[in-house]
Amino acid sequence: MLDINFIRNNQKKVADSAREKGYDVNVNHVIKLDDQRKTLLQTVEEKRRRRNEIANQMKGGKPSPELIKEGKDIKTELSGLESELSELETTLNSHIARIPNIIFDDVPLGGEECSKEIKVFGEKKKEGIDHLDFATSRDWLDFERGAKVAGAKFYYLKGNLALLENALYQYGLSKVLEHGFTFMTVPDMVSSKVLEGCGFNPRTSDQSDEYYIEGEDLAMIATAEMPLTGYHMDEIIDENKLPLFYAGYSACFRKEAGTYGKYTRGLFRVHQFNKLEMYAFCLPEQSKEIHEKILAIEEDIWQGLGIPYRIINIAAGDLGAPAAKKYDMEYWSPVNQKYQEITSCSNCTDFQARAVNCRVRRKDGTIEFVHTLNGTAIPLARALVVILENYATEDGKLKVPEVLRPYLNNREEI
Repeated sequence: MLDINFIRNNQKKVADSAREKGYDVNVNHVIKLDDQRKTLLQTVEEKRRRRNEIANQMKGGKPSPELIKEGKDIKTELSGLESELSELETTLNSHIARIPNIIFDDVPLGGEECSKEIKVFGEKKKEGIDHLDFATSRDWLDFERGAKVAGAKFYYLKGNLALLENALYQYGLSKVLEHGFTFMTVPDMVSSKVLEGCGFNPRTSDQSDEYYIEGEDLAMIATAEMPLTGYHMDEIIDENKLPLFYAGYSACFRKEAGTYGKYTRGLFRVHQFNKLEMYAFCLPEQSKEIHEKILAIEEDIWQGLGIPYRIINIAAGDLGAPAAKKYDMEYWSPVNQKYQEITSCSNCTDFQARAVNCRVRRKDGTIEFVHTLNGTAIPLARALVVILENYATEDGKLKVPEVLRPYLNNREEI
């Protein structure tokens, strides 16, 4: 979330940035609510001051009936005012939470079509083999029984495809460890406080992507970014300990609401998959450099796999609420003859940290909010699509990329 003082002092910038992202926010109303809060807070503080004065006057002597009555009246009045203040603060914070992060100056303006290609790697293949047909014919993938057990878009991986997923995971893990990340397994559920702190505010109600646990203050995570964001919630980190780099491995659960019309065949878009996620807590002045570092690690991983891709600087209208800037990596699909998203990495500045109250203590003793960043190392279901499309052969075999062979008993094909 944004700081209310920043919103107050940058009303046009906040409104313009929200509009570019496609969010309908009323900055003027937020300012009016804060004005009301300040006025009411001043009244409450004056009543508290007078209450304390009366309490002091009552000590060590017999208070007058008038003083006793005034004390009772203030207590009753203060109770109502404090309740009103609490409700007003809740309303104000809910409105602030709907305001997305400010975009960086180098973010392209406009919708998805305005995102800018900034790098291309590898040679595009002119044909490939459909991953779903190939994997199903080899009895490696079972959507029918997945649907029988859990519903549409759930699946079983079997045999060599399950082993290939494990190889991809081990390869990705080796890469992030090589780059200094601390490996973590994380909870597959988070509380509403953490979920809201991540700032995943859908533009419309039909885009909500989370599965909620009925009767519990819990939701299934859509990405390890969620529990990693909450890892240092309500903590103050010493400056000399930053940056902190974590790699979280988890299952991910998504309704995939609002994605109709996008490529959904087979494993590309499912309700549950495993993912290895990179996450960083850092000083504000470090975040732009670390954003480039995370992108470079993603490129290192996919170049190692020999996959053609391009890097996109995502336009404002396609950015989520938390990100000030985001890069997408899109692999070249030889089956569909187009680029399709495989990873992303975002700089969320202090937007998430402010919401979960994660701060840094500077060497001079001052305290401020950290910056947070995230990036996908390996989204395993989608990675299987990429490998099958690029390495399946017409004779029904799958060539194993060289970097994965150590994790598959050095087999060259399966």
